[in-house]
Amino acid sequence: MSKPPKPRPALAVHIRRATIDDLADLVELENSTFVIERMSARQLRRHLESLSAEILVATRQRHVVGAVVVFFRRASDIARLYSIAVAASERGNGLGEALLARAAHAARRRGSRRLRLEVRSDNVTAQRLYERLGYHPSGSHADYYEDGEDALRYEKSLA
Repeated sequence: MSKPPKPRPALAVHIRRATIDDLADLVELENSTFVIERMSARQLRRHLESLSAEILVATRQRHVVGAVVVFFRRASDIARLYSIAVAASERGNGLGEALLARAAHAARRRGSRRLRLEVRSDNVTAQRLYERLGYHPSGSHADYYEDGEDALRYEKSLA
């Protein structure tokens, strides 16, 4: 019986702010990760150019293998984690956790005191990750997603 392959070490991945040069890789990651609720190239370009959004990418050998999108509003101390995507080949090695930590750091750096997100009510794996990282349920939205699935709202204090 063969052993399962070891996860790739998270240290081999570099997390940085995305640039317009990452757009094609971001679109590819978006399309390979999500069946619905995908951001288009146009939307991603707008977020890359916006002062009220920050996109962080995780790269391995100069290829984007993960991304997180965070939105900021003026006069609000709540940042919104809009999206997180990890390539299928990279799941299970802590990359999602590393991206969430960097998103929280970016939010703190921009003066946010809380980080909020929505997650599909049927995505128990993500809910467990958020809870393990200190996010707490703070509400829900019925019929939130395109396919009618409900969303659970989670929030984390950044203080």
